[in-house]
Amino acid sequence: MSDLPRRGKGEDRIPAEMPSAQRRKVAASILSADHAYLADQIKLVEEHVELIHIDCMDAHFVPVLSVGPVVVEAVRRVTALPLHCHLMVERPDALFEDFARAGADIVTSHVEAVEDPAKVVRKAGDLGMRAGLALNPETGVDAVVPHLESLDRVLVMSVHPGWAGQEFLDGALPKIEQVRREIDRQGLAVEVEVDGGINERTGPKCLEAGATVLAAASSIFKAARPGEAARRLAALAREES
Repeated sequence: MSDLPRRGKGEDRIPAEMPSAQRRKVAASILSADHAYLADQIKLVEEHVELIHIDCMDAHFVPVLSVGPVVVEAVRRVTALPLHCHLMVERPDALFEDFARAGADIVTSHVEAVEDPAKVVRKAGDLGMRAGLALNPETGVDAVVPHLESLDRVLVMSVHPGWAGQEFLDGALPKIEQVRREIDRQGLAVEVEVDGGINERTGPKCLEAGATVLAAASSIFKAARPGEAARRLAALAREES
């Protein structure tokens, strides 16, 4: 185990022993937030959501360059919610130590970006973080099935990674169903998170397919009242529980 401190603020909100299928959650994705007022934006929504989702992009794995550990550290100072860092980067495990120091609770790596997913998942755990694996729209569920027992979550991309505001891809729904069936077959409490084009219309479809976490960016932070938008999406999630 590393000598890094375990930064698990808010971890009691997601008890590992609770079956994931019984709890539906909303993750507010700050990709669409106004970063000039990021602390204020988070405060507007945090009472309605269970996680803060932070998209970290390197302009290599995806064309876009976004935030890194410095922003994660700043967010950590303003909220006790768990921080889920979605690493859309090449060699994500090379950055794990920096994200652990910054206060990340969960790191999700793209299965397409790693040679040995099992090794990457173990490294995240050694640094005190929970680990997820993400699937691009073109990637099949079989890529994550061998690793389910070690995962906190599977992240199904319902858009092509890189930009907020894209239209939801309906092809994600069968993948959500496949992941859900395999998790249930193995009797695991692994979250199924969906990221991309999530709103009050598409979110219920994902929940019906078996998702347990809705990551929403534009539908929350581009709304005229982000707090109200987060509240409505959370209410939909509770209805589906």
